[in-house]
Amino acid sequence: MQALVLVGGEGTRLRPLTYDIPKPMLPVFGSPMIGRVVEWLARYGVERVVFSLGYRADAFAEFLGGEWAGVELDYAVEAEPLDTAGAVRFGAIAGGLTNERILVINGDILTDLDLEKLVAFHGAHGGEATISLTPVEDPSAYGVVPTDPAGRVLAFIEKPPRDEAPTNFINAGTYVLEPSVLDRIASGRRVSIEREVFPALVADGQLYAQASDTYWLDTGTPERYLQAHLDVLAGLRPEVTLPSHVERDGLLLGEDAQFEGVLRGRAFCSAASRVEHGAELENSIVCEHVCIESGARLVESVVLEGARVAAGAIVERSIVGPRAVVGAAARLSSLSVVGVGYEVPAGVHLDSARLPE
Repeated sequence: MQALVLVGGEGTRLRPLTYDIPKPMLPVFGSPMIGRVVEWLARYGVERVVFSLGYRADAFAEFLGGEWAGVELDYAVEAEPLDTAGAVRFGAIAGGLTNERILVINGDILTDLDLEKLVAFHGAHGGEATISLTPVEDPSAYGVVPTDPAGRVLAFIEKPPRDEAPTNFINAGTYVLEPSVLDRIASGRRVSIEREVFPALVADGQLYAQASDTYWLDTGTPERYLQAHLDVLAGLRPEVTLPSHVERDGLLLGEDAQFEGVLRGRAFCSAASRVEHGAELENSIVCEHVCIESGARLVESVVLEGARVAAGAIVERSIVGPRAVVGAAARLSSLSVVGVGYEVPAGVHLDSARLPE
């Protein structure tokens, strides 16, 4: 089976990081998130992936090239945004996927879903399309999907008020589609798969869904991008391959990394990173070529490649972008995000900040 992966969005909720890096290219433990998606597909025998994309398409091709994890990669670049269904139709045509059953994946989703079970269920019911469902605490930000006992979808309700949602099972962003679904997507304009195509399939009794409680995370916000790291650090995704490291008492130490600080909980220090004497790490991730200076403190945070946290600075539940600098005695908290190469002035205290604004 071949897969079509949708990666056309601009990642506005993850700005300022996504001003420079497309959201699916943001790293999770040394690999871009989209690389983690391809690795998951490879585990289920997917041999070829077509990316349907627009924003910063060059970044994907330059980094990933024509192969990742043994999977052949091709790129279908939209001249203008076509929305979710339009991107499916465009990518399928450009990638030569119009005459076969295909997997469609939202590229900002991280999951350990069993694709073999999903495809088998699709083949058994005989409908045109199957979507994967996952339970969430608050379904109001997603497409809510009630089904009958056989899995036939009864309605597709996009982002209902929380107290009006008929179920907490939502569209999990992984689909199995027959070629006939492409004929339902109008050409030459933006078409939403959630608001147009799926409701039409429901009306014809051709849309089915299978629920799964396996790991699933929509990485579209700073909170959830941070959570993607913390979940791996906590061992919630054992199939995710980490960069080469040794482990000692909760500290995962990459090649040539130097740790002279204080460990509280768990931490990952990637290759060539340095944590100086007196620095504290608590449930945090330090990426490649990062320096955490003496007296600095990280709590449930991620410091991306090439960044520096100066002496006495505190970073709590926040994200420090590549090559950024957190000045001496500065404090970041409450999901603050520092963009690529930005320098946080010494001594400032910031909550929920976006730098640059």
